[in-house]
Amino acid sequence: MTGCRSAARAATRQQADKGGMPVNIRLKRVYEPAAGTDGTRILVDRLWPRGISKAKAGIDLWLKDLSPSDDLRKRFHARPEQWQVFCAAYAAELAGDGPQAALSTLRDKEKNGPVTLLYAAKDEQHNNAAALKAWLAQHGG
Repeated sequence: MTGCRSAARAATRQQADKGGMPVNIRLKRVYEPAAGTDGTRILVDRLWPRGISKAKAGIDLWLKDLSPSDDLRKRFHARPEQWQVFCAAYAAELAGDGPQAALSTLRDKEKNGPVTLLYAAKDEQHNNAAALKAWLAQHGG
């Protein structure tokens, strides 16, 4: 991967150029207020975000199975400079059997309108939601 985020933009453009639907997924920190343009708000973190209630978060769905494994999450947290290593390992996890039901649910939601993937990380460019969006763009939404 040349960069999870740039890969997502490139794949979205490529899909649109081929006449396909662009990936209709947005990213947002769970701590930001909900907006009418968010569509379905899906939390993709394994752990519930600190300091925010379910009511305030405005989450429609929590797909824990789309988050990185605990081991991968801990390794990335300890070494955030290894973003590309994280992206590759996370892509391998997403391609496995475990997250397939959650991926199907996400794709169904995307067919019905905008989807916003919610995450708690402070880094808005290097987080599991950004990596997930890039993976989805490369694998047909």
